[in-house]
This record gives sequence, structure tokens and C-alpha cells, in this order.
Amino acid sequence: MTSAAPHQPILDKPFVLDLFAGPGGLDVAGHALDIPSLGIEWDRSACLTRYAAGLDTLHADVSAVRRDAFESLPPEINVLAGGPPCQTYSVAGKGAGRKALEEVKEYIERLMAGHSDEAIDRSLKKLSDPRTAMVLEPLRYAIQATRSPNRQKRPYDVIVLEQVPAVEALWHHYAKVLKETGLPDGTKYEVVVDVLDTETYGVPQTRSRAVLIARREGLGQPSLPAPTHRAYEAKEWNRRAVQAASRIHQPTLDAPDTSGVTDTAPGIDDKGLRPWTSMGEALADPVGTHPGRRTPFLVRSNYGSSGIPGRRGVRTDRQPAATVTGRISRFVVFEHLNESVVREGARFSMNEAGMLQSFPPDYPWSGTAQAQQVGNAVPPVFGAHLLSAALGLPAPDPEVLRKPWQSATEEQRAKLRSHGCGAADTCTARCPRPERQTPVRSSSRPRVDASKQPEANGTDSLRRISPRSSGL
Repeated sequence: MTSAAPHQPILDKPFVLDLFAGPGGLDVAGHALDIPSLGIEWDRSACLTRYAAGLDTLHADVSAVRRDAFESLPPEINVLAGGPPCQTYSVAGKGAGRKALEEVKEYIERLMAGHSDEAIDRSLKKLSDPRTAMVLEPLRYAIQATRSPNRQKRPYDVIVLEQVPAVEALWHHYAKVLKETGLPDGTKYEVVVDVLDTETYGVPQTRSRAVLIARREGLGQPSLPAPTHRAYEAKEWNRRAVQAASRIHQPTLDAPDTSGVTDTAPGIDDKGLRPWTSMGEALADPVGTHPGRRTPFLVRSNYGSSGIPGRRGVRTDRQPAATVTGRISRFVVFEHLNESVVREGARFSMNEAGMLQSFPPDYPWSGTAQAQQVGNAVPPVFGAHLLSAALGLPAPDPEVLRKPWQSATEEQRAKLRSHGCGAADTCTARCPRPERQTPVRSSSRPRVDASKQPEANGTDSLRRISPRSSGL
């Protein structure tokens, strides 16, 4: 359900708590909307990116903060947001979460009935993959807010969640209990849930996300953000590509040359929708340190798009990218030299990969596993649309996110890391252990990130954390 009603902000001073914050997609969206945020992120490299970007960050485990440091969170936070880890729910994963959907729904019922955290935690240990339980954390935070003396037991006003499409069933169950049952203190919400395609909001890639937007009763019925761009129709594009290939020499790739193919409906249509944003449009112009990509190109990915294996293959610069994941660094880019010859060119830089996720140019990707950071992030343009719809704000101006990002100064970065890690230039005992930074891959040896970090987990020291907006 989308709405064309006049925009009316529902909160005077929104302040977002971003769970599983990653490198900052939702926080960058908040920055574009002048909305402050605090992110909680456990991965050291993602936190390094956030510090370099100037984003308020707590380097910690989301569950540990809820258990041990909730009272230190800023009491003025009134918007809860997040995208829990999706590996076990993703079509690309082994599917432990999909198999446990009904079991997780039972945990939701138990939480809403007021069962103790200790009893819930004991039961959750039985799950085959502990990441599956992370999808419960937003609900547990919402409940904890109503029990917090520091917040005067005030519930969050707005909740915004996004995940892979396979989680839609759980979001619908969230919606049911938030609206009908209410939190244990009786707080109820008006909720809307759906699966949205990011290219319909101007993100230059096809990516589908299950979205939940909730408003506390009395703040009005929420609505989904209205699309601003047309959906990418793969079948129509491929049909025209085949027709073009019958007229143009076939290049040495597993896809037809589409240099003669143009958008079927250029310009704004009768519904006010613009054409979807292509890779070429996103990357063509020089901006910041990005030199621009003016030469027509093809991109070959080695996996499906939006969870649909049939979409794998080659796309041109006139199409949106396939879903950007941690494999973006494996995308092979081929440049057109003329109508019949292509050559393999340079692969996308991390700056370009971020731009395909709609991050601003020159976003300061830092640490290791940068491609994974890019792929795991919420596309900022999409996030800005979600926050705007949730808070009753006008649709965001995408041009704000096309400008080069101004990174934090060394002094600002040191101040942010002192808040987030406990020291200006290193992690401390309260940060998550290094061996837990990157989940072990089933087909390879464990990857150890940040081997110089302290070994102690230090959950007790979380009680001393006082994350506050730095005002940078």
C-alpha cells in the first residue's frame, strides 16, 4: 500500500537506532534526510568504514547490547531500524532460517506473551544456526524499550525493518502481533508489509527486499514509499536484445550485443515514473575521484539476480546491475570497442560497486572484505525512501547522494572510535572477539579478521558504554 496523501512529519525530532548497521547504508540515508542515527555493528571492518565516514557507531554485538548495555543507549531514540543477518534466510544460503520459519514464529508469540529473556535464550540455543535468531532482535529491542527506566518505559514510535524476500512471512507475523496482540505493556502498532524492488526507487540494480514499516497507534496509518521509477522487465529487455542480435554481429560473450537496444519507454510515463537507473547512468560522469565510465560495457555475473537463478548472465551498461552482493568484486566487465568487438576491462572498483548500491562517490570503504560490506549494505537511496515514508516526509532528493562523500577528519574519526570501541585507534576488550568477526565458510578455511584485536569478549564492560551523538 502506497500513499499519495500530503506529507506530514509525524515526529519533531526523529533519532534512529540502526541494528546490524553494516557499513552505513541506512545511516547515510538518514544523513541525506538530516536525521541523526546510532548504529550497532559487530564487524570490525564495517565499523572502520563507519568511523571513516563519520557515522556514530557502537562496535558491539546487538544481543549483548540489549542484555548488558541497553540503559546506556540515548533515551531520545524514537525510531528502531535494522536488517538482521540474512544468510540463513537467503535463497543463496543453505536455508536453515527458511526451515525454521514456523519455529521462529513461535518465539515471536512467546516474546509477546512476556516470557523471560532467560527462558527464550535457553530455547534459542537449540536452533541449528544461531544467526537465525537474529531476526528476533528488533522485536526484543522494542519490548526492552518499554521496560527501560532510562527511557521512562517509552516505546519506540516507529519501526523500519528490511530483509531478503524469504523473510516476508515473518514480517507479516510481526505485523499481526504488533497490531493485534501488542507488546507486553499493551503498546500496539499500525503496520504495513510488502516486498519492494529497489530499482523502482532509483537504485541502479535489481534487488528485492521484504519491508516492514510500523507506527505506534495514534501516529497514523503507515504507507510504503511510492515508487519513483519503472520496474526493470527482464523478459522485455531480452526480447529486444535478441531482435537486435539478429541485426548486429554477435560479440564473443554468452549474450547478444545490445548496443542497438534502447529503453522502450524513455522519459517520464503517464504515471509519473522515470526509467529505471542504468549502470551506465550511475557510473558515466566523473565525480570526486571516480573517473567516469563513458565507454559502453557489458557485465557478466556468476549468480542470479534477486534470488531468481534464471536472471544470471550478462547485462549491459543500459540495464541496472544484477543484485549487488559480496561477489560484486567477481563481476567481469567487458568494454565495447565497436559494434563487433569487446574486450575485458577493469573490474568495478569498490567506489563503483558502492555507487551501484547508491552510496555516494568516494565513500571511504575501509578494512577487509570490502566487497562483502558493499553487498550486505542497505542501498542508501532505498533506505531514504523507507525512512521518508515511515516518518511522513517527502520523497528524498537522490541528487544529495550523488555528491562525493566528505569523510571524517582524523580527529573526528578518533572521537567516534573512542565512543564506539573505547579507544581512539584500536579495539578494546569490550569489542567482539576477532575470531567471531567473519562467519566460517563451509567450503573454506576460517578467515580471521583483525588478528591483533584483544581476545577478551568483555560483555561486562558494555555497561560502561555511553554512546551519544558526537555532533560531528
